[in-house]
Amino acid sequence: MNFVIVHELRGTFSDGTVTCTGRMRCRSGARLALEEAEALADAVASIDGVVGVSVNPFIGSVLFYYQDDDSRLGALKEIARCADEFSAARKLPDFHGSDLSYPKAEGPMAAAMEIITHYVTRPFIPWWYSIPSAIIHAVPYLWKGIKDLLQGKLHVSVLDAAAITVCLLRRDFRTCRTLTLLLGIGDALESWTRQKSLASLSDSLDISADTVWVRLEDGTEQQIPMKSLQVNDVVVVNAGSNIPVDGVVVEGEGVVNQSAMTGEPIGVVRTVGHSVFAGTVMEEGTIFVRVTKVGDETRLKQIVNFIEESETLKAGIQGRFERMADMAVPFTFGLAGLVWLLTRDPIRASSVLLVDYSCALKLTTPLTVLAAMREGALNNVVIKGGRYLEALKDVDTVVFDKTGTLTNATPRVANVVPAPGFEADAVLRDMACLEEHFPHPVARAVVRAAEERNLGHPEEHDKVQYIVAHGVCSELRGKKVVVGSRHYVENDEGIDLSPLADAIERETSMGRSLLYVGEGGVIAGLVSIEDPPRPEAAAVIQALRESGVERILMITGDDERTAKAIAARLGITEYRAQVLPTDKSDVVQSLLDEGRHVLMVGDGINDAPALSAATVGVAMTDGTDLAQGVANVLLTKSSLEGLITARTLGTRAMQRISSNYLYTMLFNSLFLAGGIFMILTPGISALLHNMTTVLLSVRAMKRNLPETADAQAEI
Repeated sequence: MNFVIVHELRGTFSDGTVTCTGRMRCRSGARLALEEAEALADAVASIDGVVGVSVNPFIGSVLFYYQDDDSRLGALKEIARCADEFSAARKLPDFHGSDLSYPKAEGPMAAAMEIITHYVTRPFIPWWYSIPSAIIHAVPYLWKGIKDLLQGKLHVSVLDAAAITVCLLRRDFRTCRTLTLLLGIGDALESWTRQKSLASLSDSLDISADTVWVRLEDGTEQQIPMKSLQVNDVVVVNAGSNIPVDGVVVEGEGVVNQSAMTGEPIGVVRTVGHSVFAGTVMEEGTIFVRVTKVGDETRLKQIVNFIEESETLKAGIQGRFERMADMAVPFTFGLAGLVWLLTRDPIRASSVLLVDYSCALKLTTPLTVLAAMREGALNNVVIKGGRYLEALKDVDTVVFDKTGTLTNATPRVANVVPAPGFEADAVLRDMACLEEHFPHPVARAVVRAAEERNLGHPEEHDKVQYIVAHGVCSELRGKKVVVGSRHYVENDEGIDLSPLADAIERETSMGRSLLYVGEGGVIAGLVSIEDPPRPEAAAVIQALRESGVERILMITGDDERTAKAIAARLGITEYRAQVLPTDKSDVVQSLLDEGRHVLMVGDGINDAPALSAATVGVAMTDGTDLAQGVANVLLTKSSLEGLITARTLGTRAMQRISSNYLYTMLFNSLFLAGGIFMILTPGISALLHNMTTVLLSVRAMKRNLPETADAQAEI
C-alpha cells in the first residue's frame, strides 16, 4: 500500500487556541479497515507539532495540520510506516464469491495471482476438498441464475447457473470450481474499477473545511462548525484559504483562484457585489462573503448530483455484445432440449450447455476489451470499460474545453511592446525586478521571460508595495515604477496610455491579456500574456477530421475575441464563447439531442458535468481529480495525441469483436449440427468447441496498434 500527497496548503491557520502553518492530505489507492484508520490517526497525532488529524477509511485518505517542517516530515514518516504495516498484514484478496472486499489498488495483480495460485496448488489439494469448495462458491451464481429465471430473464447468468448445476450433478467438482473462480474474478475486476473511480471522485470533492470563521452582528469574529452555517451568515475568508460556500462579497477585495471551477489559471478580482463559489481558493486579500447557498445547494454539490445521475444512467446500459450473449442463451437451451428429444441421452444433451455460443462470446469479448485496455495503458491511454471502446468507434463529434486542454494553462509572455523612448529589454527587466517578489502566475511568466532573454535585474528598488487585485509599485533609480492592470495604471495612477493605443488594439484582438508598466508618471510599455496552444493540438484536430469526425467544437468562458483568435490558430471553425461552467453540459446535451455521438475533452471541475453527459468523456492527466474520476478515458501523458490512440483502439477492438462473433456463430453452429445429427460425438464436439474458443481467445489478445508506426498515423 502506498500513500501519495494529493493536496497541501501552506499559510497560517488558527482556531483561537492553536496555530499551524500548513495542512496536507495524503491518499492511498485502497480502503482502510476501521482499526487501520484508528491506528493511522493515532500514529500521526502522536507527532509533536501535529495539531489535528482526520482519516477517511472509505477512500483511504488522511488530512493533518502541522506547525513546522519537522512535524510535517514526522507525520509523513508515520504514514509511510503505517502503510508498510498494513500491507504486510493483509492477505491475498478473495475472488471466490459475489461479496468481494479487497485492496482496490491490488485488483488486477491479485486476480492474476489468484489464477496462478489455483492452478499451481490444484494438483496438491485432496480430491475431497474440491467438493465443499465447489458447492460453497457455486451458491452465489446458482442463486443469481434462479432469481433471473424467476423474474423471466433468460440471461447469461441463467446459463452460468445451468452449466454449474450440470457440473455438480456430474460430480465434476474441479471443473465447477474453476468456472466459479473465473466468473468471480471477472465480477471482482469490474467492481474494483468502479470503486476506484468513486473513491477518487469522493476525495476530489472534499474541500476539507470542518469549521469556518463568521462575522457576528456586533462586528466580532467567531469560529463555528461548518454544519452550523446558515444562509445570510457572513463568512471571513483570508489569503490561502478555501472558500467553503457559495455567496456574494459584501466587504473587502481579493484575488480568487477559480481554476478548479473554471479551468482558468489566472486569478480573478473579487470585490463587493461579486459572486464566489465553494471549492475555489483565495490567493490574495481578505473578503467577507454573505452566504447564499450551503451544503447540497452549492454549485459544487449540484455538479456532483449531475454526475451521479448521469453515471447511474450509464451503469444501466448493457453493452451490445453482452446483449448478444444473452440472446444466444435461449437458443442454447433449445438445442440442448432438441438433442435430448432426439437421443434421450442426458449426457449428450448436457454437453450442449458446455458447447454453446455464449461461452466464446463471454470469453473473447472481454479478452479483446482487456487487451485493448492494456495496450492503451501501455500507450498512455486509460480506457475505463468496454462500452467506451465501442463508443469511441462511433464518435462523430468532438468538443474541446479550451483552457488546460487545447492550451497549456500556463501563462507566458507573448510580446513586449515598449512605448516611444523606451526599450523592450529595459521594460521587461524593470517589470521582472518588481514581479519576482510575488508568486502570481502572471508575475512568474514575466520573470520567466526575463530569464529566457538573460536579462539580469539586480535589487535597485525600494520596498515593493502590493496593491491587492491591481498591481505593484516601488521606486527604481529615483522614479516611481508601477506595474499592473489598465485600471490601475490609467485610472488610479493617471498615466496616459495613448502612445500604445495601436499596440493595445492589436494585442487584445489576438485574445491576449495585457500588463502595463509606468515609470515617472509616463507609460513605459506593456507585455501581452497568453495561454499558448498545445504544440500538437492543430495536428490532432486535423487527424480527427481525417478519421471521420464530422464536427469539432471549442467551448470556453473567454470572450468572443479570445475564443475566435485561439480557434483560428488551431483550425477550428465552430466554437462557443463566454460559456458558463453550468452551461457546458447543456452544449453537449444539445448535440446528443441531435443524435450525435459526442466525445468531450476537459480538465476542470467545471468540465465534469459535460464529461459525464457526453458519450465519451476524456480527461488529461494534469487536470483535476474530479475530471479524471468522472472521465471514461484518461490520457496519462500530457498530450492530445492520446485521442488518436484511443480512437484507433476503439475502432480496431470493435472490428475484432464483430469478426470473433461471426466466427463463433459459424463454427459452433457446425459443431452443434454435427452433434445433433450424430456426425460428431460429444467428446469431439466439446474438443472442437474448446479449440475454437482458445484460438479465438488468442486472436482476441493480438495487438490493435501497429508495432512500427504510431497509432496516430493508422486511423
